[in-house]
This record gives sequence, C-alpha cells and structure tokens, in this order.
Amino acid sequence: MSGNVSGLAASIRAATESETFDLGSQSVTTITNTIRNAFAEDFSLEEMIRITFVTGAGKQARSRYDDGAAKAVTSTLRELGYEDDRGASCVMECGGSFKLQHDTGKNLKTVVVFPKVKRNSSTSKNNDDGENIASLLPKGSPVQYIATVSLSVFTKMISSKCPSWSQKKGCLGALEVVQEMLEAVEGKLMKGEVLDAAEQQFYDTVVNLEEKMSHCKTELHNQILRHEITQQELDLLKHQNLERIQSLEGNSKNKKPLEKAKERKRMLNNIDSPIEPYKLRHEVAIRKLRKQLLPLLELSGGGRLRSVKETQSLSKKVEMENEIERLEYDSRGWFEEDDVFESRLQASRDAFLSTIKKSKANNAKKNYAKATS
Repeated sequence: MSGNVSGLAASIRAATESETFDLGSQSVTTITNTIRNAFAEDFSLEEMIRITFVTGAGKQARSRYDDGAAKAVTSTLRELGYEDDRGASCVMECGGSFKLQHDTGKNLKTVVVFPKVKRNSSTSKNNDDGENIASLLPKGSPVQYIATVSLSVFTKMISSKCPSWSQKKGCLGALEVVQEMLEAVEGKLMKGEVLDAAEQQFYDTVVNLEEKMSHCKTELHNQILRHEITQQELDLLKHQNLERIQSLEGNSKNKKPLEKAKERKRMLNNIDSPIEPYKLRHEVAIRKLRKQLLPLLELSGGGRLRSVKETQSLSKKVEMENEIERLEYDSRGWFEEDDVFESRLQASRDAFLSTIKKSKANNAKKNYAKATS
C-alpha cells in the first residue's frame, strides 16, 4: 500500500527524522484519510522518530484548524491499533503510541505520534550469534544501559545522565522493574524450566541490581540533604511526606515510622532555597536560534506587502522553528517525566523572554539618555 500513498501521507511515510506537520486548513475527512494512509503500514526505521501534528492554535490562528482535527487524528490512529500513552517518548518500545500535548510557549495544540516500526527479518530469526536475539530490554535504551553496565560505570553514569533528583528517582523505578523481571526468570530456573534465548541473554547480562538500587537510594537522600532539588521536586516530596504521615497517625502500636516521617518533614521544611531547573542540553544552540527567529516573528505580523528579501527570509521561519523544537525535545534527559521536562522547557523559554525584555529596556534607557543629553 505504501507505494500508492501520495501527498502529505507520502511525506509522513518518508520521514526518517522527527518532523512536524501542520494540519491547518484541512477538513476532518482529509485528515482522516491522510492519517489512515500514512500509518496503515509499519515504518522502516533504524531508530524511533517523533511525528508531530499541529491540530490547533491560539486566537489569532484558531480559525485555520477544524475543531475536529485532533479527534480525527487520534480516532484514526486507534482504529489502526495505536494506543494513547501520556508517558510515551522517542524510544523504540513506544512505537505504536501517541499523546496529546499543548505547547503553552507557542500556544499550539498537537498530537505526537511514535509510529509502529517494522522488525528487520534478520533480527527476527532465531540465530545463535547473540546480536539477533530479541532482547527483553530495549536495545540501546537507558534501561538496558543501567541494567547491564558494571557498578563502577553505573555510579559515574548516574551522575552525568541523571543529574536531577527526579531522574534518579526514575532510574530507581526502572531498576526495580528490571529486578522484578529477573526474579521472574529466576523463578523459571527454580522450577527447572528452560529459558528461551532472550531470557537467557537477559539473565547473563543483567548485573549488580541490588547494589545499583542501593546507590540510587543513597544519592536521592544525599541530594535532599544538599538541598539540590527544584521547587517542583520539593512540592512533590512534601506531598508524599504528608500522605505518609496521615497514613501512619492511626497506628498506635509502632511510633517509630511516624517519628521518622515527621523528622523528614522538618528536613524538607528547612529547604528554603530550591535550585533552578537544570538547563536544556542544547540550551546555547536553542537560544541562538530563538534570537535569530525574533525578527522573523515580527516580520510575519501585520498585513503590509513585503519585499522579495523579506519573503525569502520568512521562508526560513518554519525551518528554524522545527529545528528549535527538535533541539528542545532532544534535550530530554534519561527517566524524565513529561511534567518535569515541560517545566524545564518553560523555564528555558521564560528565561529567554526575560533576557529579551531586559535588553529592550536597556536599549530604551540608552536612547532616552542620548536624546536628553
């Protein structure tokens, strides 16, 4: 079927990197047919990509989008076997999922799709060379790395790849899931059952889970002691602590857990200066592009006729916006939840806007000083 696909559907199927497609000025029928033609067959990809559909916008551009655009996308995807997953990210194990997002910075409503990917015939054969064995852990994923590297490498890796408290918490959660998988495999061995190739590879390569989980717990505790947590993380910890205290207050037999929870409450209340969210990995490149984009955004407004040079400059606007979006989402850290990452994105955008406002204010002061001197 893919050979007969044309138009926007063909462009979607031809994507080999994360791309954004605007569904403005398209009817529900057209959108439905486009999505069905684009996603009816699995994609041939080496690694997962993010396909973003713009389905709505703010007041100024709202009329360009059909009110049923987002529903047309999601309902068609569901018909094709795709699942709504708010926690989906750009990794192979999330193929066949989608999520709705509202980009408050750009005031756009989008549907983000992670397409189903064909499994190469060479990797689906039951060969004995190790490389072609289906893995219980997604190959090349953060989970596979943390589960299979040595303890010494892990301790260095978690410092660089999971600098925030919430990322370390996510890492610990991932290790706990792998531990449960390992216990299930060991349970089969205890019953005398033969492991399949994937289970055997998993059993042979996963190492030091208990030590890694212990290290994570120590790092999480130390990070709180050093007050190296953001306001968002502090709010979460206080909420969890409050629920813990409330659940223990009715237990009159053992007071030690309640005393420990109250001590933790005092420790959290002493944190009066949370740290700022960690900067995006591509912050410098993103700020440079945002600065270059500013005059184009000003140029795109208004109804006056533009010169040929201005029209040529505006043609770069969408390309630059797409590159900014790519760099933003490529800055997502290991085990980073959607809400945490979105807060970092918003902090980055707010900081840039604040810098621009200060720059304009300073220029205005300079111009005023010159005019009155």
